[in-house]
Amino acid sequence: MNFPLFIARRIYSDQGDKRKVSRPAIRIATAGVAIGLAVMLISVSVVFGFKHTIRDKVIGFGSHIQVADFMTLQQSDQYPICMDDSIIGILKKIHGVKHVQRFAIKQGILKTNSDFLGVAFKGVGPEFDSTFIHQNMVAGCIPKFSDVASHNKILVSKIMADQLKLKLGDKVFAYFIDYNGVRARRFTVAGIYQTNLSQYDKITCYTDLYTAVKLNGWDNDQASGAELTVNDFNQVNNVEELLVKNINRTQDKYGETYSSRTILDSNPQIFHWLDLLDMNVWIILGLMLAVAGVTMISGLLIMILERTTMIGVLKALGARNKTIRHTFLWFAVFIIGKGLIIGNIIGIGLITLQKYTGLIKLDPTTYYVDTVPVEFNISFFTILNVATLLISIFVLIAPSYLISHIHPAKSMRYE
Repeated sequence: MNFPLFIARRIYSDQGDKRKVSRPAIRIATAGVAIGLAVMLISVSVVFGFKHTIRDKVIGFGSHIQVADFMTLQQSDQYPICMDDSIIGILKKIHGVKHVQRFAIKQGILKTNSDFLGVAFKGVGPEFDSTFIHQNMVAGCIPKFSDVASHNKILVSKIMADQLKLKLGDKVFAYFIDYNGVRARRFTVAGIYQTNLSQYDKITCYTDLYTAVKLNGWDNDQASGAELTVNDFNQVNNVEELLVKNINRTQDKYGETYSSRTILDSNPQIFHWLDLLDMNVWIILGLMLAVAGVTMISGLLIMILERTTMIGVLKALGARNKTIRHTFLWFAVFIIGKGLIIGNIIGIGLITLQKYTGLIKLDPTTYYVDTVPVEFNISFFTILNVATLLISIFVLIAPSYLISHIHPAKSMRYE
């Protein structure tokens, strides 16, 4: 049997004198590791939850990449670009592209007897991926959008419905102003959604692609552009590079120039804010590891000082400094291991509680979500456990060399 491990087990299991200073010191060291790990697990879970929840909301409105007319991407005005079966087929064949859907934007005004509101009518076709909107529906249903007929049904946000006092099935007039004057259309509210991403909820309502195209006065094969979903978000820039090589700067049959833009370029402020969360979590991880390390060093030093007589006896019996150091490092491993177990129970327990109960609420107007989002990332949790163990042991190597300065003859007289 490994001699240092055997002695460490005996020391750890020895109840001894309850009045020894090492007892509370060991408990404090264990608590330091447990609390440090729990805080790290919760911090990582919340940051990942925030980043992915907000990112998915933004992507839900604008997809990963937009392909549109060059002028459309440079200005707020909408310029038509050809989006027939030929160009859609080319986009689908781009490596890494998962889904392609057309869209057309038309600015308009929704008006009721009590109020009016400027909105952007986003026309989508039958290929529209409604997964995101479906997950955020609060009333009604998503109509079957068409590119060959107008059903005069719209999907509005809860913010719009509250401001205009609209309910499901209500009729609402929309007014469109262009070079031809003012045109009016009457729509039926088919559904109400709420994503809490206010900058989109305030202005975006959905209708048929056919309706938006005709309101813009475009041909049937024209649209504002196409939205591309990629297989892996981390490959967005790589997919866009392929688009730059194969699609960008080419012209359609109307002489309009294709261009592309990623969701990162469309919403730089949101994604920069999300990147700042990474900086915060690294600071928290560093502080918690420092706390765990300091408490472990204090506990080990107290343990060594209280076991000075035992160290002297072991040296007198021929034990090397290296062997005794390994004994106390094994003892530290037992303390750290217990702290890790307790920390995992506390951390994962609180994460699970928040995930399934939404116990901690947030102001959605500020944070874009109504509860603190958490995410289980088993691989990162495992890395945190291993890193905490290794770093805690590493910082104990230097203090363990105190054993080398303990003289056998003097230590056996020490009480």
